[in-house]
Amino acid sequence: MTVEYIDRRSGRRVRESVMGDGALRFAYETLLGRTLWPVLFGSRLCSAVLGRRYDSPRSKSDIASLASIPGCCPDEAEKPLSEYGSFNEFFTRRLKPGARPLGEGFVSPADGRLRLFLGAYADSPFPLKGARRTLREVFGPPGAPQVPGGRYDVAVVRLAPVDYHRFHFPCDCRTPDAPCVMRGAYHSVNPIALVRRPDVYAENERQIVRAEADFGSFWLVDVGAFGVGTIVQTYGGVDHAKGDEKGYFKFGGSTVILVAPAAALRFDGDLVRNSSDGLETLVRCGERIALPATRQG
Repeated sequence: MTVEYIDRRSGRRVRESVMGDGALRFAYETLLGRTLWPVLFGSRLCSAVLGRRYDSPRSKSDIASLASIPGCCPDEAEKPLSEYGSFNEFFTRRLKPGARPLGEGFVSPADGRLRLFLGAYADSPFPLKGARRTLREVFGPPGAPQVPGGRYDVAVVRLAPVDYHRFHFPCDCRTPDAPCVMRGAYHSVNPIALVRRPDVYAENERQIVRAEADFGSFWLVDVGAFGVGTIVQTYGGVDHAKGDEKGYFKFGGSTVILVAPAAALRFDGDLVRNSSDGLETLVRCGERIALPATRQG
């Protein structure tokens, strides 16, 4: 399976460089690999072991391998590679000032490959190919924060290991409630895995927070994946400015899902077209992806 996306800056179709491609194919495309799912993905154990390894100073030697993969852009990091004390310290790096300028309107909360699913019903199967779960089930069992009935626009921003792994608030907003932590599995979110396990966004560990903005309420769902030992929320307080840091993922591919009432946001045309064609679009954190419906133009 070839994984391709549209690079928004160049407009070109790009083949994705997949870190651990061979291991992913073994785990999801072979019978033996699939029999190991309960061990590999069914608990925190494997991800926690990887997390401890990548927190260790002995993991510094792995930094160069990640930095050499196309798309990693180590020159954007706030420090030289030699100054990072572990692999995870580099993986969760902050960037130099100005590396992610804020665009107008509603911006991407993270670097990643974005795909839109517009007009999804809360109680119908999530419109990701092959999925059997509903958007409501993404939010967890009864007692967890839930979306009301109705239709929603969903933006899935999938982070690859090469990406900047801190995520930010996409607009001026308030978060009156603490994040809800939903324990779960640790499947990969790479398309290689999604073909075999399309329900991961309703099964993986995730943290959900409701935000209030001028255009109404929306939700941010931070999804952990294989190798992500920790999702760290770094924000404090209730009021947040657009671009404020919200948190970060430790090692592994991860996802941020944005859920807003249908038509509350007018997503940019190129993102809508690419998504309609079944393609993700590489976006950068802070880049405009939509305007509130009251601010078209």
